[in-house]
Amino acid sequence: MISEIKNKFVNSSERSKDIVKNVGLSLGTKAASILSSLLLVPMTINYVNPTQYGIWLTLSSVIGWIAFFDLGLGNGFRNKFAEAKAQGNMLLARQLLSTTYFAIGSIIGVVLIAALVINSFVDWSAFLKVSPVYMEELHKIFIVVCTFTCINMVANVFSSLLAADQKTGYSSVITCIGQYLSLLVIFVLTKTTSGSLYNLALYYSGIPCLVMVAVSLYMFFFSKYKVYRPGFKYIKVSLVRNILQLGTQFFVIYLCLIAIFQIVNIVITREIGPLGVTQYNIANKYFNIVYMLMNIIVSPFWSAITDAYVKKDYAWIVSMRNRLMRCWLCMLVCCAFMVPMSSLFYRIWIGQSVEMPLQISVAMAFLIVTQSYGSIFMTMINGIGTVRIQMVVYVLFAIFSWPLFKLSASYFGLVGVIAIPAVVYLAQGILGNIQLNKILNHTAKGIWIK
Repeated sequence: MISEIKNKFVNSSERSKDIVKNVGLSLGTKAASILSSLLLVPMTINYVNPTQYGIWLTLSSVIGWIAFFDLGLGNGFRNKFAEAKAQGNMLLARQLLSTTYFAIGSIIGVVLIAALVINSFVDWSAFLKVSPVYMEELHKIFIVVCTFTCINMVANVFSSLLAADQKTGYSSVITCIGQYLSLLVIFVLTKTTSGSLYNLALYYSGIPCLVMVAVSLYMFFFSKYKVYRPGFKYIKVSLVRNILQLGTQFFVIYLCLIAIFQIVNIVITREIGPLGVTQYNIANKYFNIVYMLMNIIVSPFWSAITDAYVKKDYAWIVSMRNRLMRCWLCMLVCCAFMVPMSSLFYRIWIGQSVEMPLQISVAMAFLIVTQSYGSIFMTMINGIGTVRIQMVVYVLFAIFSWPLFKLSASYFGLVGVIAIPAVVYLAQGILGNIQLNKILNHTAKGIWIK
């Protein structure tokens, strides 16, 4: 069996080999990232204190909303770059990269200036309802974290470049290096300095950002990526609209998904109670392990599908869809085993503190299975760039999510709330499968090809 797998890998296309490498790298770095997170939490809490750590997490989440100001340019660039590279148009690929750096840099520059001006008028200690003694320090922390967040958004265009070049695994490695360097520096700080919220913010947000900047500069000057090195003369403002047309649709989709999952916790708290939120998140963390693995497998296919579609390698796309469906069936079996094991797992993990009825685990398993099914076809459709149907479904879901969640909660409780997004993901997967078949059979018309 090992010999057969090896032969299949050796005889497969370069595109398929890249996917296998990226999945392997992503699995390794994801495991390393989880270990880093597990080590970092107690280390940072001991370095400062639980109250300061909570302040840091809250302020970071507020600043994190800046990430939405890229307007989907990163994902739009990813598709357009992959198309240009597949067509062998290196000049256009370089122009797309330079233009994306310029566009995101310009937007984020304005956002940073606005954020720093707002910072001077906001009393963060009152906003976060913490002691006034933190007021001056929080203003400094906001400046540091906001600045590094903005720089990182521009630097992360290089991650989009790696993804477009079917090198998502390498992007994960860079992120992992940044995390472990932060971990090392904070460990040194715990041994050499007294607890400082400002130092935590500076090194935790600054080191990963500087790692990404340093790696991208090195790669643009001393690797094969120097042929794409951005420059002012390659900036073509006319390309921004081309990138935004697709990027804006991705932006709307992600905005809708985030809004929906923010609404879930609010509805559960209001209609079922805080215990329901706890039960929802416990079950989600347990079954999400399977979705995380499935997502690692599926993610590298995005730009690979773009490359295959531009080169009209439809047979490869069909072959990969079939393989992904086999992976999904394996995941389905895995979830089926996890459901009867859930009670034992919860008891070992959280003890008897929270009651976890079996029907909640069944509902969450159904959600993860349908979400994984939908992600297969949504990723393939994303690679082709025909995302209009996907966007319409999520916008409609976002608009009607509150009454749907509320109505379902009143009749079926937490199980009903979990079932709503599961049905939507299932519908997205079915529509995505139909759309993919239409595109590959050259029968797609109207919204099916937009």
